[in-house]
Amino acid sequence: MHFLCEIELFLAKKLLLKMSKKIKLCFIAGADSIHSYKWIKYFAEAGYEIVWISLTPTTFDPIPGVRFFHMGGGTGPLGMLKAVLRTRRVVADFQPDLVHVHYVGANAILGLYSGCRTIVATPWGSDVILNKHVFFKRFFASSILRRADLISCDAWHMRNEVMQFGVSEERINIINFGIDSQRFSPRAANPEIRQQYDLGTAPAVVSLRNFEPVYDIPTLLHAIPIVLKKHPQTRFMLVGRGSLDAELRALVQSLGIADAVRFVGFVPNVQLPDTLCSLDVYVSSSLSDAGIAASTAEAMACELPVVVTDSGENDRWIEDGKNGYLVPVKQPEAMAEKICRLLSDSALRRQLGAAGRRTILERNDFNTEMAKMEELYQGIVDKVH
Repeated sequence: MHFLCEIELFLAKKLLLKMSKKIKLCFIAGADSIHSYKWIKYFAEAGYEIVWISLTPTTFDPIPGVRFFHMGGGTGPLGMLKAVLRTRRVVADFQPDLVHVHYVGANAILGLYSGCRTIVATPWGSDVILNKHVFFKRFFASSILRRADLISCDAWHMRNEVMQFGVSEERINIINFGIDSQRFSPRAANPEIRQQYDLGTAPAVVSLRNFEPVYDIPTLLHAIPIVLKKHPQTRFMLVGRGSLDAELRALVQSLGIADAVRFVGFVPNVQLPDTLCSLDVYVSSSLSDAGIAASTAEAMACELPVVVTDSGENDRWIEDGKNGYLVPVKQPEAMAEKICRLLSDSALRRQLGAAGRRTILERNDFNTEMAKMEELYQGIVDKVH
């Protein structure tokens, strides 16, 4: 009997050790993306031992406890071969419990040949939506998705795209990238920010989308003259950068709205909550989004009322007139009408802003989503090992 009790105690201690032991994570993810940085930082702060491998140099401060490896050399055949060989050496030395590949473009190649037997894959959007039409890119995306023990994505339509690669529905988990609803929370306007961007006491509308074709900034610019007819003091902040910068600046001049538009470039994420809370309306003219855009979610969390295009899955997040406004794509008149409605009614702005924050708290909180992912990590490691 005493012997049996000792065995039970040994097994109990072993189970507790297994439950308390943090698994070792290797991320293959672009170091120039805030999404990668936030995801990895969460698990580092949760006490996981982490190696981060990236084909791009980092644009962020080092994360304590995370060993970062930049696999430079370009994405040509020779550069990729060198990156694969170096990745294999890093993985062999670290011996992670799993390798998590974020964005299944070139990163998929590193993941496939990393030498780790447990693979997690997270497609982000264009890596499956656009790359499926290019043979070699489709081949590697398909290979990593079929090989992966676990797949996560942040939108229902993304799940459907992944299934087109021959992946069964039950292997795909919806994990939103989420936003930090404690950091992005309502607060008083910061006078220094309004002064920094020369806003004075004027109503201010902000766009946080980059200057690329998919975000269709021209539609917003064409809406501005319509808004100015009713609210001539309004100022518009374009926070972003991209390949269409010169073209957009020329359009602003041709529309005669230069005095009302501020090109402010990049705003560090750490300054974004104070910036959003100092403005009046958020707008997104995007032609496509995978799930809810991070910038839209951040604005909603700050109780900034939003006007967004009815594209992608925005209608899953925005109930028109209840927690924001939806407008058709490429319809500057409709966008202007909703902006004007909000600028004319401060009570409506507060009402929609508060409802928007409730939506984010319930469905897109970063910590809640990462806790779900942590359970998935542990489950797949327990299953494989």
